[in-house]
Amino acid sequence: MVALSQLLPTQFVLYADDGYASHVVRLLLEEKQLEYELMFIDDDRPDELAELNPYRTLPVLANRDVALYEMNIIFEYLEERHQMPKLLPHTPKERALARTLAWRLQQDWLTNAYTLLTHPDSFDVQAAENAKKSLSDSLITLSPLFGRQEFFLSDEFGWCDVLILPLLWRLPQMGITLPTHLCRPLIDYQNRLFKRPSFIKSIALTI
Repeated sequence: MVALSQLLPTQFVLYADDGYASHVVRLLLEEKQLEYELMFIDDDRPDELAELNPYRTLPVLANRDVALYEMNIIFEYLEERHQMPKLLPHTPKERALARTLAWRLQQDWLTNAYTLLTHPDSFDVQAAENAKKSLSDSLITLSPLFGRQEFFLSDEFGWCDVLILPLLWRLPQMGITLPTHLCRPLIDYQNRLFKRPSFIKSIALTI
């Protein structure tokens, strides 16, 4: 384990695996252009991890002052401490609406995605089929939203985009293929943002 006490205040260590939540935090750190060291942890998680996170879940973002282990809390911490570039809008009303939209994405899309991405060799087949259909149908239905503005319902890259891109990157892993004739705005969105420098760096760090 890294000696956190030796880090500078602006340096971080990210303890992560190759899962969705770890990818979200990598993308967040790259978008914020923060300095960090990636510590990849496989299924055999060391006892030392419990010192940082009693639940031993990943990812964990730590520096010499704090250890955080839930991606929404990590986001809020970094958004407050490292405000540029901002990933939430400027006014309280707009920030509240963006947070509500992010919550809905996690409740609707990510719940199904986690069903498909977690232990695919042992999950309930019917539950997986239901999750796949629900997620696919929702993406198809909401595809036109991705064509309204440059980013997801916004003129600026934000927290919702950070949540969505790692999900879209894993659609093949989840066995989901979107029909081009129905999802052109969504497909154009993902193809464009997959070329974003921060996203390219985030997948380059995938173990």
